[in-house]
Amino acid sequence: MKYEIIHEEKYQQFTARLEQDEEAEIAYSKPQDGVLDLTHTFVPDAYRGSGLAQALINTALAYARRHNLKVIATCMAVKKHIEQNPEHQDLLR
Repeated sequence: MKYEIIHEEKYQQFTARLEQDEEAEIAYSKPQDGVLDLTHTFVPDAYRGSGLAQALINTALAYARRHNLKVIATCMAVKKHIEQNPEHQDLLR
């Protein structure tokens, strides 16, 4: 499976463009300066279990780290990912 994850700042999301015009995404909001709230992750059924959600989450977390942002994990998938990967816990607000 090939895909590229792009940051669509205008839509406040990171998007993976998939086959047959499908997309996967992790959406965010910026409730205040220096804070990124990861609000939801969506992966089409055919791609679930492929690691795509983790790739989207890791991309968003890497973005937060590069830009010195703290993270709110509103999305349960993000919250679970951070709990399972302690190297990201310092990003939590």
